[in-house]
Amino acid sequence: MKNKEVEIQVEVERIKPLFDLLEAKGEFLYESRQIDEYYTPAHRNFAAQKPVAEWLRIRREDKKSNSITYKNWHYENGRNMCFCDEYETEIGDSEQAKLIFNSLNFQKLTIVDKKRRCYRLNDYEIAIDEVENLGSFVELEYKGTDEGANVNKITTEMINFLKNLGVGEILKNEVGYAYQCLFPDEKIKKYRYK
Repeated sequence: MKNKEVEIQVEVERIKPLFDLLEAKGEFLYESRQIDEYYTPAHRNFAAQKPVAEWLRIRREDKKSNSITYKNWHYENGRNMCFCDEYETEIGDSEQAKLIFNSLNFQKLTIVDKKRRCYRLNDYEIAIDEVENLGSFVELEYKGTDEGANVNKITTEMINFLKNLGVGEILKNEVGYAYQCLFPDEKIKKYRYK
């Protein structure tokens, strides 16, 4: 689904059933440290709107290439629909990209520093993340080829996939790591699944 990302980000009570399945049947993709720096243009503060719908990121990775990403999340009734328009491209030198952003008066919002272990299983890319100052998370992203796929159906299937594995309680937030790092004192509403 080019330029459209469908994903969920959750905390699970027990990671072992998922990890065991991924080790047995998943395709290991990579393990790396990712440092994401989020920016906003001076003329339009992305963080002024809540929930934040737009994110502009420079990602540095130790095992893969660096990238610039813009995401525009779609909401309905104030809730994240778990999909966004995503435009991403690789860059050679993240330090030069930061200098370009600074020269154009982009302001840094926050940094997300995480260790990610990533697998492919069926139509999902599944990441197990350890995020500095936030904790452990699982991120499932739909990588299927059905361009007309229903977002609500896909996200429900993702939650059911985890439930059927026996991971226990699932807590889903709809704001992401950058939001949690940017507003560390804000109480984040999490949706609970058992």
